[in-house]
Amino acid sequence: MLFKFANPDLLFLLFIVPAFIIGFIVTRILRTRNIKKFGDSNLMQSLMPGVSSVREITKFSLLMLALVAIIICAARPQFGSKLDTVKKKGVEVMVALDISNSMLAEDIKPNRLERSKNMLYQILDGLENDKIGVVVFAGTAFTQLPITTDYQSSRMFISSISPKLIDLQGTAIGGALEKACSAFSEETENGKAIIVITDGENHEDDAESAAKKAAEKGIQVNVVGIGSVNGAPVPIEGTNDYIRDQAGNYISSALNENMCMKIAQAGNGIYVRADNSNNALKIIQEEINKISKNEVDVKVYSEYEEQYPTFAWIALMILALELFIMEKKNRLFRNLKLFNK
Repeated sequence: MLFKFANPDLLFLLFIVPAFIIGFIVTRILRTRNIKKFGDSNLMQSLMPGVSSVREITKFSLLMLALVAIIICAARPQFGSKLDTVKKKGVEVMVALDISNSMLAEDIKPNRLERSKNMLYQILDGLENDKIGVVVFAGTAFTQLPITTDYQSSRMFISSISPKLIDLQGTAIGGALEKACSAFSEETENGKAIIVITDGENHEDDAESAAKKAAEKGIQVNVVGIGSVNGAPVPIEGTNDYIRDQAGNYISSALNENMCMKIAQAGNGIYVRADNSNNALKIIQEEINKISKNEVDVKVYSEYEEQYPTFAWIALMILALELFIMEKKNRLFRNLKLFNK
């Protein structure tokens, strides 16, 4: 069952709650300091027997809870209640993403891997009725995200990608291409493409042969080269130091453009170098749009059940409770010590 908000932008209003809490705390601190200027705090408390700080805090806390419930109510939480399968025109795209340590080099800002992930987010934004999946690779490869039309979940999977996912270092592009080919659906009539994002360093297997086999199956292999040909030192993740050789010299990682071009050529695709602009992304998106789009089966929720009445009732009950609690101690309930410390 799918959960979503009909008006998710309104959830940004939740940021005002911490602001109110900080304001409330600052106000209480300033008021306490002002009271101390007039004399001993215990003496001042005895002169104000009806004042209850605990009641004030309780009423404020209830108001904040009510505000949170009202904001969630306005955002309209919904549960998908009916799942239908519809046919839409689209393509299938598998992304093979290099996560070797060399992808931490910072010649592309903020670094090669983060720039690649940002590119994936933008590719997702440009998809419509298309399926996407992600294979990550270093010295070996595995499917991080099975091919899907769930773009929201795709973002979550992409955000968790890091070099820590694979212990074995290297750049097994051929293995990644084989994994990507096997991850496509069996619907052979759908347009299919693979996007390899790599710096091409430490090439270990026959990537050209794997790309050629993919092309023979009608799968286009496009390659995005990430990094600079001049190279850059590779940071050690979690430290301020860089990887060194046995002599203590920094190890530099450079983009292997020649290898990337050969893979793209073997896969009947294109090669483009990524930089700090969006030019590479635009070229890849244009290439995807050229692929013949056929009908694909997409599961979508056609009906949603509104959940906002629940939060509206919660807010109403909290506000009613807040109104019932008076700021000062009441003589009728003086012996009821619910709010005494």
